[in-house]
Amino acid sequence: MQARQFPAVRGWNWIVEGFRLFRSNPALLSFLVFGYWLTLIFLNLVPVVGAVIASLCVPALSVGVMNGCRELERAGANGFALLYSGFRKNRNALLVLGAAYLAGSLLVLAGGSLFDGGALMQVMTSGEPPPEDLMESGELLLGLRATLLLMVPLLMAFWFAPLLVAWNDVPVVKALFFSFVACLRNWRPFLVYGLGIAFVSAVLPGIVLGIAGSLSPSLLRMLAVAISLPLLFVFVPVLFASFYVSYRDVFVSAATPADG
Repeated sequence: MQARQFPAVRGWNWIVEGFRLFRSNPALLSFLVFGYWLTLIFLNLVPVVGAVIASLCVPALSVGVMNGCRELERAGANGFALLYSGFRKNRNALLVLGAAYLAGSLLVLAGGSLFDGGALMQVMTSGEPPPEDLMESGELLLGLRATLLLMVPLLMAFWFAPLLVAWNDVPVVKALFFSFVACLRNWRPFLVYGLGIAFVSAVLPGIVLGIAGSLSPSLLRMLAVAISLPLLFVFVPVLFASFYVSYRDVFVSAATPADG
């Protein structure tokens, strides 16, 4: 597989084109994205093994959403049936990919524990707010920074891997390698892409809410609801669509949607 390389500005265009894809059929993309999340939530409710099963299914479920994005670009008519379509082709390889991601995530958490004595892992596994003395010590923040830094190469390896496995029949190990190299070659657009996501989802709402809070507490509450709804029902589906756009750009000719 040959990964194409793009200038930095292309990262912002992924978000813009993701929004255009969402706008072409908001109902379909919202259905697929929230069906994806609800499936993972229900799987996590299964005692003992639910979290493991959910992790194994993430790549195949994400392929289902991407199949929907591809149908949107092709103006296909049967998109609503695609939620679980990722399990139809190369299912075993996608489950192996899910297991690899789970193992990688655990290794990242273990690596972060070297910096905070396991504080972050304890907070994540307990599901309870961290005690005040732990927050004041700074250990939790140090562990969080180390974990986020270690997550970057893991995310690079898995960014394109599910689609390479499902759509291009690439073996799991090669898919991880190709994905990592593709992200490395396109680090500039990915940097702009990440900054754009942060600006739209956090910085801009924070500025608006900060101004509103200085004017009126009631205005702050009203705007908090008004902003959170578009972020949830518009920006999250747009984000998923932008995943598809980035794959289409890097691995497929922009003029030809990916073949299944």
